[in-house]
Amino acid sequence: MESRGVPPGPYRATKLWNEVTTSFRAGMPLRKHRQHFKKYGNCFTAGEAVDWLYDLLRNNSNFGPEVTRQQTIQLLRKFLKNHVIEDIKGRWGSENVDDNNQLFRFPATSPLKTPPRRHPELQRNNIENFSKDKDSIFKLRNLSRRTPKKHGLHLSQEKAEKIKHEIINEYQENAADNRELSQEDVEEVWKYVILIYLQTILGVPSLEEVINPKQVIPQYIMYNMANTSKHGVVILQNKSDDLPHWVLSAMKCLANWPRSNDMNNPTYVGFERDVFRTIADYFLDLPEPLLTFEYYELFVNILGLLQPHLERVAIDALQLCCLLLPPPNRRKLQLLMRMISRMSQNVDMPKLHDAMGTRSLMIHTFSRCVLCCAEEVDLDELLAGRLVSFLMDHHQEILQVPSYLQTAVEKHLDYLKKGHIENPGDGLFAPLPTYSYCKQISAQEFDEQKVSTSQAAIAELLENIIKNRSLPLKEKRKKLKQFQKEYPLIYQKRFPTTESEAALFGDKPTIKQPMLILRKPKFRSLRY
Repeated sequence: MESRGVPPGPYRATKLWNEVTTSFRAGMPLRKHRQHFKKYGNCFTAGEAVDWLYDLLRNNSNFGPEVTRQQTIQLLRKFLKNHVIEDIKGRWGSENVDDNNQLFRFPATSPLKTPPRRHPELQRNNIENFSKDKDSIFKLRNLSRRTPKKHGLHLSQEKAEKIKHEIINEYQENAADNRELSQEDVEEVWKYVILIYLQTILGVPSLEEVINPKQVIPQYIMYNMANTSKHGVVILQNKSDDLPHWVLSAMKCLANWPRSNDMNNPTYVGFERDVFRTIADYFLDLPEPLLTFEYYELFVNILGLLQPHLERVAIDALQLCCLLLPPPNRRKLQLLMRMISRMSQNVDMPKLHDAMGTRSLMIHTFSRCVLCCAEEVDLDELLAGRLVSFLMDHHQEILQVPSYLQTAVEKHLDYLKKGHIENPGDGLFAPLPTYSYCKQISAQEFDEQKVSTSQAAIAELLENIIKNRSLPLKEKRKKLKQFQKEYPLIYQKRFPTTESEAALFGDKPTIKQPMLILRKPKFRSLRY
């Protein structure tokens, strides 16, 4: 049931929809069912469909193992709405599906969606405009007229080396022409360098189908690189674009729970739920997602790199893509990821939902305000949840400023300003991070490694509880008892005997005193 892989390109969400529906129709078991004293063939219950589809999504690298059963039910409802399935009487169009024994079947018509096609004339104009725009990006005043044609986005390594030496020679020939660079030149270099690096990291022949260069605003990139705090968070000059003070205070309260007392926190039951609801309402009411509608296709295409052996590639690609965001969006994203990551790892955080754990609640609540399409897309929630989960785990690396990018731009500007190359053997750009591609493993091996990693994390959590000196003894006993109930095997491995457990609290093991052994009296015979 693993994903066959949808190649990068436009309308990737639609292609993923077609992949899932095709797999569902091909693999879902059909059999006879009886309902209301009647027999129906080639059908399935809603519960059976949820079980099968849930397993399919969790084993698909585009969605991941954190897909919930409730999300699977939501997808099944969209299947009914879009006539991927119909009830046993042929009815469809609603979303009346629950995890029960209601019978459904596949219709005879094809459920596949056709990606929207542009008018040929419009498509040709867009390509021409893109080419002109690309030329204007890469054509600086110090370069010759023929340089932009060769210095595009479709170069093999061999051609790139050849062109590099040609450019070096041209720089040396034109060394006397040492002009000052305008601000426009500097911005064009930033735009050019980040697009080249992004294409190289993604390993695609062209970025034309996933991003429009006209959408890339170099001023945003330059601001995000230069204006950061010591923690790497963007600092906004215009405070009206920042989060409201009450939202920042609420986020700080939950991120540092229970150590934060900045708000003179009341002690009523459910206070933390009210604070969380306040934060969620603010982010859900934003006019557009934090990653913007414009970059939806770009981020959805990166989701297909989110596999164990391509994790490093995904991190570096997301690092560059997040630099393209408007500074207020990037700052909000940074603060949100820091908060939900801390909350998910905080063992002292009270339950914020009766049915969901903290991590699942964070993903479910904020996924749509991070990634969302301008038009309703049926897989939005699943794709956004997958991305938010990855951002939570790697936000410190993804949202930091890449030093190699600054070096590459400075080096390129220096070449343009001087008009010559001091060392002809030097490259035009700083070297990219190297990627070590791991050997592909089977699904069984991946599951075993996943379980091993999870157990190590849980064992580390147990050690944190044990070594937490600020935790009252009574509260520590309570948490350990709860841990023992949830993870008995890990607890038994840490405390194999009652003596080892008692030593933690300085208790002496209670040893029952042996009962006095009375010697049986010997009865002498009365006979002589």
